[in-house]
Amino acid sequence: MAMATVTATDADFEDVVLKSDKPVLVDFWAAWCGPCRQIAPSLEAISEEQADKITVVKLNIDENPATAAKYGIMSIPTMNVYQGGEVVKTIVGAKPKAAIERDLADFIG
Repeated sequence: MAMATVTATDADFEDVVLKSDKPVLVDFWAAWCGPCRQIAPSLEAISEEQADKITVVKLNIDENPATAAKYGIMSIPTMNVYQGGEVVKTIVGAKPKAAIERDLADFIG
């Protein structure tokens, strides 16, 4: 099964995220982060269920430190919603899928 989530890097972040015509939820994560792994299935489900409204992108902060530093990502998981190239919402910490969906209600409602 193909992953609905997209992977971004420092190199393509602008094209994948900032220039998107849809809102983009970026999950800043790392392989060693347990809570990041906990929310991954929820984000995958949201990505599939809301594909027409929002794009879900994962960015590994260990492999792409420049983007994480640029946006001041201090703890993970942190999820930023970008719209029109700007951060319009920040969600910090592992939450159940329903709570993430509530946080995204303005974008997927």
